[in-house]
Amino acid sequence: MPVLRIEGLKKSFRVPDGTRTPIIDLPAFSMEPGEQVALEGSSGSGKTTLLNLIAGILAADEGRIEIDGEALTSLSESGRDGLRARKIGYIFQTFNLLQGYTALENVGLGMYFGAGADWAYAKRLLERVGLAERLEYRPRQLSVGQQQRVAVARALANRPRLVLADEPTGNLDRRHAGEALALIRETCREQNAALLLVSHDPGILAGFERVEKLAQINRATFEPAAPGNKGGA
Repeated sequence: MPVLRIEGLKKSFRVPDGTRTPIIDLPAFSMEPGEQVALEGSSGSGKTTLLNLIAGILAADEGRIEIDGEALTSLSESGRDGLRARKIGYIFQTFNLLQGYTALENVGLGMYFGAGADWAYAKRLLERVGLAERLEYRPRQLSVGQQQRVAVARALANRPRLVLADEPTGNLDRRHAGEALALIRETCREQNAALLLVSHDPGILAGFERVEKLAQINRATFEPAAPGNKGGA
């Protein structure tokens, strides 16, 4: 059974003149358990929108998304939240760490939305990503690379079936980007979690056996946001 199956997925947004602009029109897409796929897309091409649809953060206009055999698109908002907590790990480009909490608390608190906090496992994850000496540090006390490692540990805390990574190395320099990518891929392999990583970096894309170009699989056509415009998809 595929860990991710998409059929006839569509999403559009209303623009200031009142019309709707199609962002995602994806006829079919699937991933097998443990598979690692890179999704190539330029800034504003709709790749973050697609990840948010898969994660259940956004509701689709049409179509079906199945996560490990469960139909995400047939669930209520609270149902989607529950499925995301149980089956999906999300690594955001901006990390989205809770600034008032320690590294350990950031990982452990995320577990409450799944099966419940397992502080011993949260600690082991942080040790696994090289932060054994930083458990009680808050995000502002960590380097950018260390914050990324906390975000990776948090995404894997509930033993997800699918990990989504949105430009996870975009805020890192080349050396730390390589280290972070290797860490994400290795930890996903250890947990047999499928990985869908979006990027426009040729160096990152070159390391994946399966690379999908969003512009080729997405039938929606629209003008990406201009540089500096934060309204892009």
